[in-house]
Amino acid sequence: MHPGMVVVLQSTTYPGTTREVLLPKLGAEQGLRVGEDWFLAFSPERVDPGREDWTTANTPKVIGGITEACGEVATIWYAGAIKTVYPVSSAEAAEMAKLLENTFRMINIGLVNELAMMCERLGVDVWEVIDAAATKPFGFMKFTPGPGLGGHCIPIDPLYLSWKMKSFNYNARFIELASEINTNMPRYVVSRVMEALNERGKALKGSRVLILGAAYKPDIDDVRESPALDVIGLLQKKGALVEYHDPYIPHIHHETDGWQMDSINDVMESVKNADAVVIITDHKVYDYRAIVDSAKFVFDSRNATRPFAKDHENVVRL
Repeated sequence: MHPGMVVVLQSTTYPGTTREVLLPKLGAEQGLRVGEDWFLAFSPERVDPGREDWTTANTPKVIGGITEACGEVATIWYAGAIKTVYPVSSAEAAEMAKLLENTFRMINIGLVNELAMMCERLGVDVWEVIDAAATKPFGFMKFTPGPGLGGHCIPIDPLYLSWKMKSFNYNARFIELASEINTNMPRYVVSRVMEALNERGKALKGSRVLILGAAYKPDIDDVRESPALDVIGLLQKKGALVEYHDPYIPHIHHETDGWQMDSINDVMESVKNADAVVIITDHKVYDYRAIVDSAKFVFDSRNATRPFAKDHENVVRL
């Protein structure tokens, strides 16, 4: 630490972390006064891996200082590289803003995941319902269901807020419910695969199952918190013979459950040999028409096969 230093925390965390945890650890031993000798602020990272339209430079930057002077100095510093800087009144407001962003996504994904389960019971195409609702030009934002949440942010960050609120004797009910629904989606996918195989006179135990895509989102090489890991583990526990393919992730090592696996080389050969092909990540490199034409059975959790699924009785979509 030295006079004039600007320290900015960017990691997503619960409201109060910058002031309660970071501030006491910095500057005190050197006798430096925050807001006068050095400056401390929180400015959440906003990044969406794989995007090229919104980058670090043109994504608005929220900044909240420990003091007014801290916020002003950090704002000026970031303005040298970021197109739009948006200061707020405190570090806590900036911390809470980031959690609102991620909690908003988590809860809305939980909503459409539950909608998918309801539509399956009702015999309604959930994808058709979502597309119809999305024609409304106001008051609706399109979210799509899937096999579960992945990545380092959305499945985890809202739970920081839920944990923090317990110290205030407050139960964050929306967060807890959405987390429960989203966490259960891999198990729901496995149950749907098992039911579909049973309808085709095939038991899941002993069946060859190919997982397509291990990354938590399309066209990236990040496997953190990916629902593919849970789906693979659950299938293995039910006795399925599981293999996977992902052009971006050549190897998976699941530390918690102790299994590891290499991506298969010839995807189309494995598609032909599999009793079930389960699409978990809809990478653009896959030829979904060829996959559907060659597979005995496809369970599509991402709606990647929609353009031609109705012409193939071997396809079941989430």
